[in-house]
Amino acid sequence: MPRILYAIQGTGNGHLSRALDIVPLLQARTRQLDVLVSGPPPDLTLPFPVQYQCHGMGFVFGKKGGINFAKTFWQLNSAAFVREIRALPLDKYDLIISDFEPVSAWACRLQHRPCVALSHQSAVLHPAAPQPKRADPVGRAVLRHYAPTTAHYGFHFAAYAPGIHTPVIRRQVRELLPEQREHYTVYLPAFDEKLLVNRLRYLSRTVRWEVFSKHSVREAEYGNVRVRPVSGAAFTNSLAHSAGVLCGAGFETPAEALYLGKKLLVIPMKNQYEQACNAAALAKMGVPVAKSLKNKHLDTLDHWLREGRAIPVQYPDETGQILDTLLREHAAVPAPTIFI
Repeated sequence: MPRILYAIQGTGNGHLSRALDIVPLLQARTRQLDVLVSGPPPDLTLPFPVQYQCHGMGFVFGKKGGINFAKTFWQLNSAAFVREIRALPLDKYDLIISDFEPVSAWACRLQHRPCVALSHQSAVLHPAAPQPKRADPVGRAVLRHYAPTTAHYGFHFAAYAPGIHTPVIRRQVRELLPEQREHYTVYLPAFDEKLLVNRLRYLSRTVRWEVFSKHSVREAEYGNVRVRPVSGAAFTNSLAHSAGVLCGAGFETPAEALYLGKKLLVIPMKNQYEQACNAAALAKMGVPVAKSLKNKHLDTLDHWLREGRAIPVQYPDETGQILDTLLREHAAVPAPTIFI
């Protein structure tokens, strides 16, 4: 059985949420699995050991709907990044798998080693995946070269082509019994708490909003808006019992909302090419997209509150089969199919 390094991008919660299912499946298929996480400290508590915690090249969320590029570049220490690349002992492993993680990917490039992508980003870059109307060659180039790999297994909102699979819905979500209650769950990490409260209260004072904020350290109530710090269990529970979900155009949260049968509206982060691609894919499915929380876009949200409907999807649990295919095609030693 192969020795595997599984490297995960730690910015946001999406990559790590997917890892909650992938790590135990890989552990059952290998004699040694080491995990690398790069980026800021995760919001999630990880139930598996992390052998390498790297600075990497993370993105810092802003408070007005986009990436805070000043803080992102300020915390990017290129000398430290090069040291991390060169210090990674790839000779210990038969296979390196990267979920959009730059330290492992560039270490493989430097040492002329294969690096297999198991990520949403590799699906976004596929020619068959939906693209936004406005071209963004710089954004596409950043997405392509941020964590370069030699083979690609992708996840997207639909299986647009061979090698693109439907989302990994973690077991915790698959085991939920969703209900339709009155509140709406909100996760817009690139917006400031005060801005969100003002906009949501302006939009409706009768709807109950549950806002999960990366910028908050304690729970607070502002009329019909409840603001809560990001917490995996609390967020999942809110999601499962919501009347609808308002979130960014990331991947995991919209996918989980669709799987749970929730009506969904997304606001893509500004100047973020991947989210623009996700928004294009969701719009193609019939999910409404608002460009921002400015007054001129609030009609879209108001119509969604009154008339929005859930979009039906079929997201079967195929993660084990995908990993078996990946190991069969790229591991030094073929891995048997193991069900856990």
